[in-house]
Amino acid sequence: MLSTAPLVSFAPAALEATTEWIIPYAGGPSSDADDEAAVAAAWQGLQLPHLQALLALMEAGPSQSGSEMDFSPPHERALARSMGLPDAPGLIPWAAREAAEYHQACAYVTPCHWHIGADQVHQSDPQSTPLGEEESRQLLALLAPWFADDGITLEYRQPQCWLARGELFDGLATASLDRVIGRDVRPWLPDARQARSLHRLQSEVQMLLYTHVFNDARAALGQPPINAFWVHGAGRLPADAAAARPRSVQCVNSLRTAALQGQVAPWRAAWQALDAGLIAALLGQVRAGRDLRLVLCGERHAVAWQRRAPRWRDRLAGLLGPRPLPALGAML
Repeated sequence: MLSTAPLVSFAPAALEATTEWIIPYAGGPSSDADDEAAVAAAWQGLQLPHLQALLALMEAGPSQSGSEMDFSPPHERALARSMGLPDAPGLIPWAAREAAEYHQACAYVTPCHWHIGADQVHQSDPQSTPLGEEESRQLLALLAPWFADDGITLEYRQPQCWLARGELFDGLATASLDRVIGRDVRPWLPDARQARSLHRLQSEVQMLLYTHVFNDARAALGQPPINAFWVHGAGRLPADAAAARPRSVQCVNSLRTAALQGQVAPWRAAWQALDAGLIAALLGQVRAGRDLRLVLCGERHAVAWQRRAPRWRDRLAGLLGPRPLPALGAML
């Protein structure tokens, strides 16, 4: 699970069981999120007829506002709300929830590659520095004693996502992996005073791995070294989390890769494919009278649309043609 939040792809079998759909990066490629002209260019001429027709049959609620510097992106916060979890940026206990751990704070640890330059520390996409299971288990065994010295236990879950338990993660705000991929990690590090031991551990791991045979083996295969780790999804589950009744919700990852890589053309193509697939299916459901909640998310904000009762103006709109698609790039 490389993203903090559990993201899933659209599966037709899930349509009947799902009443809420969350679409991350609906506003545009993330590298252009702070450039209004670039966002407008990404949307220029983009045809999404099914989304246009669907939103015409729904009502938009208030925007869930945020900042592009929030530790948790809008789609993770929206998903947390729907699942009955705390939604404060950086304080969504994804790891504890997955582990069903109610007695101790948890976090995810993702081994990764940092490119350390003169003026930034660049976080590579873990997908571009893959780890096999055996290799990941070897690395975990190497690093576990160093983490244990700070009261943190590591448990293997996936090659690029381990589970960590420790009191250090109780109330520690950590940035989502989505926030740092392809970026300078320094603005996204946990608070230095609260996470002093974690910062020290990061430095120790870098020194340990710099000349270790683990990375010699990777270099022999032409693979970049693993020289750092990212902590995310940290926190303790609240006592009432077990009693929460989450909505039937799916978070769709179709736009994520192109958005994080800042690739406009693939992002547009992914939106068109999503429109022709999932969105067309959802439009059919709404036209058949089924309730639906659709949450579109960007880098800063999220807006939820809810199916509303048909109105006489909808019939008129059907004769005159669908209403224009809202300016989603500007909204999100």
